[in-house]
Amino acid sequence: MDESEKSAVACALRYDAARDQAPVVVAAGKGAMAEKIIEIARAEDVPVYQESDLADTLFNLGFGAEIPPRLYEVVARILVFVARVDKEAGGAAGRKSG
Repeated sequence: MDESEKSAVACALRYDAARDQAPVVVAAGKGAMAEKIIEIARAEDVPVYQESDLADTLFNLGFGAEIPPRLYEVVARILVFVARVDKEAGGAAGRKSG
């Protein structure tokens, strides 16, 4: 199956250094659910990072799972991306809270 035939996959991570030892999968879905996750993220001004292999891996971990150490490096790249987007947008304080 080529890339265009695959169902969309989307996941959301939370990382709160005060309560999490590692980022946690807080949403995961395929197809219409993936589209809804992305729609909500964009509506809430949450940066969207696209990497299909990582999304598949996170989806397979499941809701509520902490990411394993083997994913720390790739997720660290995402956190750097989010920090850069926040800085360009004037900081996380400018985001909607919910």
